[in-house]
Amino acid sequence: MTRAQRVTLWTGAAVVVVIVISTLTVKKSGHTIYSSNDSAKSSTSTTQMNDMPGMSATSAGVVALTPKQIQQLGVTFGTVALRPLSNEVRTVGTVVVNETRLAKVTPKFGGYVEKLYVNFVGQPVRRGEPLAAIFSPDLLAAEQELLVSARLSRTIGASSVPGVSGSSTDLLAAAKERLRLWDVSDAQIDEVLRTGRPMRTVTLSAPAAGFVIDKKVVQGQSIQAGEELYTIADLSDVWVEAQLREEDAGRVGIGATATLQFTSYPGRPFTGRVTYIDPILGEQARTVKARITVPNSDGRIKPGMYATVVLNSSTQSALTVPRSAVVQTGERALVFVDLGNGRLTAQTVRLGRTSGDLVEVVNGLASGQRVVTSAQFLIYSESTLGEVMKSMIGMRGQGDTMSGMTPAPSSAVDAKGADMRGMPGMSPPPKK
Repeated sequence: MTRAQRVTLWTGAAVVVVIVISTLTVKKSGHTIYSSNDSAKSSTSTTQMNDMPGMSATSAGVVALTPKQIQQLGVTFGTVALRPLSNEVRTVGTVVVNETRLAKVTPKFGGYVEKLYVNFVGQPVRRGEPLAAIFSPDLLAAEQELLVSARLSRTIGASSVPGVSGSSTDLLAAAKERLRLWDVSDAQIDEVLRTGRPMRTVTLSAPAAGFVIDKKVVQGQSIQAGEELYTIADLSDVWVEAQLREEDAGRVGIGATATLQFTSYPGRPFTGRVTYIDPILGEQARTVKARITVPNSDGRIKPGMYATVVLNSSTQSALTVPRSAVVQTGERALVFVDLGNGRLTAQTVRLGRTSGDLVEVVNGLASGQRVVTSAQFLIYSESTLGEVMKSMIGMRGQGDTMSGMTPAPSSAVDAKGADMRGMPGMSPPPKK
């Protein structure tokens, strides 16, 4: 090995030794500084926690306040009591036509539309009002048969031939029944018999009162038997289809009353009743459709309108607290209970239904207890801070007494670091 190589090797070894000694010295010093700072910080934090205005931590989860501090912090109280709790659900809905009040106009014979009496959508009609005049060759032939049957009935009735019946009412009755099956009215049949001439056209009449919401016919059009010409809707009452969230579906039943508000009529509530609840939950929106029947005698509510719906089912008594008293931490619900003499403790509760400003308490409280209804978030923060600080102080005390964690004296480190003669490859070079 040349002299230059030996010098390089010794220089590298010296650098490694210096780095090792520096690292051990810094770790030792840092441990001492950390312990000192931790003790100082813990002491300072504990002092600040006890000196905070309005709050001093006593036992775990308990905060003590003086009357003056309660006034300064604005702490108010409510009472746990048995109160009536209604199942109120708020949602939105859309007005649709009552399907049970729809009527379709579909003639049972074919022909041609010679005249339209109702010729636009939205036109109001009354029951029995003429809609259209239809010329039908089949009906014309049936009317002629009716006249022949009537004349034959009169002729046979006046006959004195032995063995010939004096009545042919069966033939006349059959001709009338054939026209009735084609929805020809008795008044029209009587008119044909009175005049003795068949009618060129037959008038289609409205089967119900309401509004024409669909029209599929024009004047002069050829129609077939069973073809839909008009759709008439009776809007004296309408349906409002409301969407219930999955968590609200069990709180609303058939017969529940509903209060509805429409933007077209501000300040004027309408009332209705739930008549149907869909048995199937929508998979995408996770909602259940509820149908509300609303009287609409004045026609103010129109299909397509949006409504704000408030559903109220039966009212029951339940143990409740004000909603403002509950602190939701994400994993649990807490209520601060007044223990007397300004002492407050956090109590975990299990909640039930919610109605207005009240919430049901299923478990965790008893009737008559006083609970905090304001500034409870500040109290919760202080009680949590007190527990954390005590935990940190306890951990520091355990850290100071842990065995096996005492750092080696600096002299020992220095001695080991200085003794390089025992290290392989670290013997000093021979003297020249």
